[in-house]
Amino acid sequence: MKRVVVTGLGMITPIGNSVEEFWNNVKKQTVGIAPITYFDTTEYRAKVAAEVKDFNPTDYMDAKAAKRMEPFCQYAVAAAGEAIKDAGLDLEKEDTTRIGVCIGSGIGSLQVAERETAKLIEKGPKRANPLMIPQMISNMAAGNVSITYGLRGKCTNVVTACATGTHSIGDGMRAIQCNEADVMVCGGAEASISPLSVTGFCALTALSSVEDPMKASLPFDKDRSGFVMGEGSGVVVLESYEHAMARGAKIYAEVVGYGATSDAYHITSPAEDGDGAARAITFALNEAGITPDQVDYINAHGTATHMNDLFETRAIKKALGDAAYKVKINSTKSMIGHLLGAAGAVEFITCVKSIQDGYVHATVGLNECEEEMDLDYCKEACEMPVNYVLSNSLGFGGHNAVLLCKKFEG
Repeated sequence: MKRVVVTGLGMITPIGNSVEEFWNNVKKQTVGIAPITYFDTTEYRAKVAAEVKDFNPTDYMDAKAAKRMEPFCQYAVAAAGEAIKDAGLDLEKEDTTRIGVCIGSGIGSLQVAERETAKLIEKGPKRANPLMIPQMISNMAAGNVSITYGLRGKCTNVVTACATGTHSIGDGMRAIQCNEADVMVCGGAEASISPLSVTGFCALTALSSVEDPMKASLPFDKDRSGFVMGEGSGVVVLESYEHAMARGAKIYAEVVGYGATSDAYHITSPAEDGDGAARAITFALNEAGITPDQVDYINAHGTATHMNDLFETRAIKKALGDAAYKVKINSTKSMIGHLLGAAGAVEFITCVKSIQDGYVHATVGLNECEEEMDLDYCKEACEMPVNYVLSNSLGFGGHNAVLLCKKFEG
């Protein structure tokens, strides 16, 4: 099948509204978590979140278009614009029927549902916003990116909860491998820090109730107490190797493996033995034709919930065997919280930047792990050669997605 390379990166995150700003803040170990400003949290168990800051949609699109989009779509359009520009794609010269989009959102816009439900109860059905449905549904991140940039190829979205961004990039990879497209603009977008969303996740006891932003999101730490909700978007440009070389594109890395499995176990908990995630890791390794000891670094799902971090650790040990004790493992969520459907895409870009710079960031705030969690979770950042990186994502419903990225060698 065709080789697939990464040529463009774009991000809107709680610690930066560009890849450069995000990566600089990662190296500074900046934590983007703070008290929620979008609504009064007095009656809510969770008080903090990782909100996007200083984002002005009209910096990325005209005011009329922005008004018709909810924030998750605005973030996707902004991140896609950066990625396309970064890739050096001249869309006027490209065959846009061969450029596709696969950008997912785990939830879409609960804010629209909140507003329109209140309006329905108070004022009746005749006062509904005509754009309610197209603003709310999750596929509109992909739809709006396609419309904004005139991308006329395959346009889909994946919805697999917190594995959405990773599955979207994996499916984009497959579209290129199978010659459905020459270029795919892929990733995830989410903006769900809202009363209804926080209520729901609190009812699941999934969110941390810790109010200190520096102690709220503690992946792999014995004092972890749940995840912190984040928001934003990560988008990458994937191309066939031939297409990228023909136009003289710069190449960041090569995507060489993708694994997707189901736990078939529980709607919120990963499989206790880590089997589903382990099989996804193994599928990615096998596709790349490498052995576990060749993996340098794993960007873990690492949500800071008790079950995820323990069961993901078991999955890594099951898939890598003795090599699990030699690999660097970290969680970007220690700085930006959990971006839900966008998490995997932002973390994939983190992997690409790690390859590019030879830098593996710290799991910020990590102090002490319990006995069974005895791997190297990166209490400190390190500079090292990074040739092969795994990016793990696990979603409610038992969805497992793993991408394997490789340093580009021509």
